Order: sequence, then C-alpha cells, then structure tokens
Amino acid sequence: MFRNQYDTDVTTWSPQGRLFQIEYAMEAVKQGACSVGLKSSTHAVLVALRRVDNTLATHQPKVFKLDDHIGMASSGIAADGRMLCKYMRNECLNHRYVFESPLVIGRLVRQVADRAQAATQRSWKRPLGVGLLVAGQDASGVKLYSTCPSGNYYEHKAAAIGARSQAARTYLERNLEAMESSSMDELIQHGLKSLQASVGEDKLKAASVSIAVVGKDTPFFILDDAAVEAYLGAQEAAEEMEQ
Repeated sequence: MFRNQYDTDVTTWSPQGRLFQIEYAMEAVKQGACSVGLKSSTHAVLVALRRVDNTLATHQPKVFKLDDHIGMASSGIAADGRMLCKYMRNECLNHRYVFESPLVIGRLVRQVADRAQAATQRSWKRPLGVGLLVAGQDASGVKLYSTCPSGNYYEHKAAAIGARSQAARTYLERNLEAMESSSMDELIQHGLKSLQASVGEDKLKAASVSIAVVGKDTPFFILDDAAVEAYLGAQEAAEEMEQ
C-alpha cells in the first residue's frame, strides 16, 4: 500500500469506491500478532501469541477478561485494544448494576462494532487499528465473535486473525468437526496446534502464549505460565509419539 490523493481523509471515496484509511486499519490487524479463537458445544478457548519488541521489555497482554462470562483477544494496535477493553468492561459492569444480570455477548459485540463504524464516518477520527476475538457463555450457549475496523462483526465456530493467520485458519477448517465435540483440554490443544501453524518452524514458548477458557459452568479465566507450559509439554510429547 502507498500514499495517494484519496487516503488523506477517512471520509474520502476513491473512484473505485474504496476508503483507503479503513483498508490501512485492516492491514494493521493483519500485521499484528496472531490470535485464535475456537469453540465446542461446551467451551470456548482463546489462544494468542504475545510479541515483545526487544529482550529488555515485557510482553504486551493480548487476552483480557471483561466479565465472569466473557473475554477477548486482540490483534493489531495494542493501545486501541486496551481502549476497547476498558469500554467493554464498563458496559458489562453497567449492565450488571442496572439489570442484575450478565450482558448478552452478541449485544456487546454489536456495540463495539457500532463504535468502530462511527470512526469511519467522521473526518476528525481515525479507524481503530485493532481486530477482536470475543468469546463467552450466555443463556443461548457458547459464543465466539470477531470484529473488524470497518465496523463489521461475525459469529464463528473458529477464527484466526493477525499475521500468518491463514495457516491457522487452514488447520481449524481441517479439524472443525473434531472440535465440535472436544473437551476443554482437547480444545486447548487444537488452539495451540493452529497457533503453531501460524509461526512456522519457531517453537511456541509459555512466555509468548496466552490461553483463556470460558464455558458452561466455567467462568472466564486466563491460564498462568505454568499451566501453559504443561499444555505445550503435552503437545510436544504427543508429536514425538506420532513420529
């Protein structure tokens, strides 16, 4: 992509009917670290790759708890993701305070998508350069959604966003039927394998991977490094046995 006379403003259309600044924001999501979401009939799992700019810095958080029944993973500009995380937490908190019940996941995702879309219609704003995977459990079952800087949102059985996410999506597509009846542990292993596909020959490490789980009778929680290391060790052992 390159600068042209139609990308100086988010509200300026090109002759081909394109809004370049929105496309640039979507490209920022594609260049972010990969995040994977998948679900079965009882659980949803978020697995995200945490990058670090240099060896003297800590990893940027990629997975966030929003409420007891819902959480999110992000890819793209981390600061935009933190801003949306704060907004979504406030919405969940306000809904619990007013209605004394958890916020419906689809409604929250729609509100976030509307917020992203509003930034594409105002010349004094810029599109949000972050994509989200939102997973949770509500009265209608286990849910998994993705959002886009354009304001679109989608419900998924499995999804991957970020850099090299096509390789992760290919793995998810090939194993979709198996995941529908998977247990929580099996679902986490599928998530790690799909994330491994996105990094190629590099090995996943506990310090660079975030895993979160939510499901029926399972409040949203993020695994600590020791638990992540155990799942990575089990995956390596299984691969060695297959060889």
